[in-house]
Amino acid sequence: MQFQFNSNSSVMGTENVAERIEEMVRQKLARYEERLTRVEVHVADENGSKHGADDKHCTIEARPRGGKPIGVTEKAAKVDDAARKAANTLAQRLERHFGKGEKHRHEPRPDKVL
Repeated sequence: MQFQFNSNSSVMGTENVAERIEEMVRQKLARYEERLTRVEVHVADENGSKHGADDKHCTIEARPRGGKPIGVTEKAAKVDDAARKAANTLAQRLERHFGKGEKHRHEPRPDKVL
């Protein structure tokens, strides 16, 4: 899975923000890693140096193999919180996309095999 991180200049003031967010997103999406070709993370501060409630936003787009991209956007007061919320929402959407049936797949009973 290829990982791409993008941000505006106002977010990069924090030490290791890209590494922290990449590690957290990869950990949250680890179970889907073989099914995704690329994950793109975009973080930004909407009002720059001014402070405000929920002014940081994070958009994460995952590209399933052979499928259409799935994207989510979340806002929070801190960029790490916005990324965490977006990763959680994306994991839920990927669970629905790939289906819960696979998680509960059972082997056919020997007497029922044709």
